Amino acid sequence: MKRGWIHWDHTEVPRAAFETRLEILRQSLLSNDLPAAVIYTDVWRSNQARHFCNFMPYWNRALLVVPRDAPAILLCSLSPRVYPWIRSVTILDDIRPSPNLAQQLLALADEHGWNRLAVLDLPQLPHDLHRQLFTSQIHLFPLSLPFSADNWELAMYRRAAQMARSTLDEALPKAPGLTGHEFASRLERTLRRAGAEDLVTLLTSGRTVPAPPTAEPLTPNFSVALALEYRGHWVKIARCASPRDPFPSRIHVETLSGPYPYEVAARLASPSLLALRFESQSEGLRLFHGDTYLSNDQGLQLL
Repeated sequence: MKRGWIHWDHTEVPRAAFETRLEILRQSLLSNDLPAAVIYTDVWRSNQARHFCNFMPYWNRALLVVPRDAPAILLCSLSPRVYPWIRSVTILDDIRPSPNLAQQLLALADEHGWNRLAVLDLPQLPHDLHRQLFTSQIHLFPLSLPFSADNWELAMYRRAAQMARSTLDEALPKAPGLTGHEFASRLERTLRRAGAEDLVTLLTSGRTVPAPPTAEPLTPNFSVALALEYRGHWVKIARCASPRDPFPSRIHVETLSGPYPYEVAARLASPSLLALRFESQSEGLRLFHGDTYLSNDQGLQLL
């Protein structure tokens, strides 16, 4: 179902955007005298491959291989019957069936005479691939690239954030009295029609942290935390239906610009995309509010 929502609008992110990003990656390979870079991707860990080629797996996993002096190659565990669709929504032409990703990568390296490869975020490679590759004759080198906050990337995140904000602004006043399931389904209907590929809705009546919707009616003090994916770009927005204390008692920070769509921010890099969720207390209730920000040398900027 998710595959049907994935599109490539060339007016939003043109081919030139991906070529520019790939050139930055190739310059890094050149400076480190490495022939190719390998980027792992799956349905959840999709940020990095999407950034370079617009490939967003709706299921299964793949390896994006970027040679220093040739077009990118996708080693894909998805069925070949969807390769025409992949070509229509990415910059990729060379897609190779790969039930065993490590085996196919080793065959590709042998084909090109590569005995050294850069692997983006090598320590986070899945265990089975890590084991097969490290017992081979290929020497693997960790590669890390800072978040590239180019104008195309930021515009997509802003579009996603604005979509979530405007929908919540309209839906919140009408929500008290609805069940959690009813409210979540209304958000799904509106945001899917607006182009969201994926959506995670969490709700709370003020007694707990936001959690999956239930059949319990929403109170006037309920809060909603929304994670939304638009064209592969994830944002997180939280809102409370009632007035809140402007001085939060707790702040929860997640990073949106790492390998995963969102994860707890163990350390803050600059630039990076952050989701900040603020918790306030009111008459014994926990109220939540949050948004998506760009963190850079100028500080925090609301997207």
